[in-house]
Amino acid sequence: MSAARPSALRYLWRHNRPALIGFGLALMIAGFFAVRLTVFTIYWSDPAHRDQVIEGWMTPRYIARSYDMEPDLLRAALPVSADDALRPGATLSQIAADADMTLGELVAQIDAAITQARLE
Repeated sequence: MSAARPSALRYLWRHNRPALIGFGLALMIAGFFAVRLTVFTIYWSDPAHRDQVIEGWMTPRYIARSYDMEPDLLRAALPVSADDALRPGATLSQIAADADMTLGELVAQIDAAITQARLE
């Protein structure tokens, strides 16, 4: 009888360990982004998440996605610099406080920018 052949995975682990580890890491990263894409696609496909009433907890990025507009157009309507508006997690309440204005005034500016963007 002949000796049993080692499995392909065992062979790769013995002879090409760095390549196998790199391939495994690449598969995990690709899987992460595939799941992320699927979750975002399902979330933003729901009509309940489109054109939501603007509230203080929302971020400029969330509003841009909800109203399907270019983020640059929305950033231009904000009373702060682009860097402050792009701060991760900066809510409208925080942006209004930084600009010494009420949330209602900020929401009115954003509503005007959305209306203007939809007319163009």
